[in-house]
Amino acid sequence: MEIALQELIDKIKSDGVGAGEKEAAARIEDANASAEKIIADAKAEAARLLAEARDENDRMVRASEDAIRQAGRNQLISFRDSVTKELDAVIGEAVAESYSKETLLALIPKVVEEWVKNPDTDDIEVLLGSDDLSAIEGNLTAVLKEKISAGITLRADDSVESGFRIAAKGGSAYYDYSAEAVADLLSRYLNPRVAALMKEASKA
Repeated sequence: MEIALQELIDKIKSDGVGAGEKEAAARIEDANASAEKIIADAKAEAARLLAEARDENDRMVRASEDAIRQAGRNQLISFRDSVTKELDAVIGEAVAESYSKETLLALIPKVVEEWVKNPDTDDIEVLLGSDDLSAIEGNLTAVLKEKISAGITLRADDSVESGFRIAAKGGSAYYDYSAEAVADLLSRYLNPRVAALMKEASKA
């Protein structure tokens, strides 16, 4: 009887210990699986954050490079515009200064001669600023005596600051030899060349 009781006690202990060991092993396995998942999730999150940081860094680098390029372009455009403005001023001043009394007296008769070669040009006017006309009217009238008697007139026009215009009476057609028109013509020729030089300089 005592032997049977001892066997029963041993069996209960054995079963209890075995069940406990199995449960402990299961819990350890679950804990290991949970730990592995936490580690894997942490690595994935770290990789995601690193990728985002790299993308943000690349974006900031590109933005900085674009800003530097734009600043360079703006500086170049500003410099080009400044050069163009200065060039326009120099051209305008040089052309205006070139229209001296002697130049006008030499140039106007030649232009008139060419104009009147066209048989359809009757009654033309030579337009000058008031000051220029006052300064050269006597001499110009003497030089153009025959032409004036044939219908050419000299007239003051203060919209012509320097230089002159030759026009059909009524203004239906005219050639503009004013300092402003000639300077504009020269500027339109030179400004693209300035722009081209700036473009070449930006590549150097």
